[in-house]
Amino acid sequence: MANAIVIGDVGVITAPQLDGYLGKSIGAICPNGPAGHGDNSAHFVSHVLGYSFGVTCQMLGSGRGPAATLRVQEIFSRCKAAGVWRLRPATLQPCLVFVARASNVNLAAKSMANAPRKHVGIFANGCIWHYSDRQQALIKETPSQFARYYSSPDTAMFYGSLP
Repeated sequence: MANAIVIGDVGVITAPQLDGYLGKSIGAICPNGPAGHGDNSAHFVSHVLGYSFGVTCQMLGSGRGPAATLRVQEIFSRCKAAGVWRLRPATLQPCLVFVARASNVNLAAKSMANAPRKHVGIFANGCIWHYSDRQQALIKETPSQFARYYSSPDTAMFYGSLP
């Protein structure tokens, strides 16, 4: 299948399917409605990839639809492998990509602090699909564009294998 992205237990999702989310708000993606937590990047990634561990939108929303994880740090800690983005193995694709304060990430412990300035997207086919809280919609960017999601200092990008 052209542009197929194999996603763990979810099966296969394609770049055109991810593109189908472009411009949509989290309210249009989640049947439970916005959870009001302020970090919709994890919420989007979790709905698309089927992650429903830790705190979910079903717990904080209306509970009508499938649950999706809401916290970036909970996704990060479940990655089988994680590291600094520039050291990502070229064969690790698709994968998750995170941007956060470097001081809030402990790679040895595979943990990320529950602090502001953390964000996650899906990297595949040279692009990153992620939910922009500023634009209140899903967008697609290059890694260099995604790296500027938060201004410096102390901002860094990390990869994570799919949980």
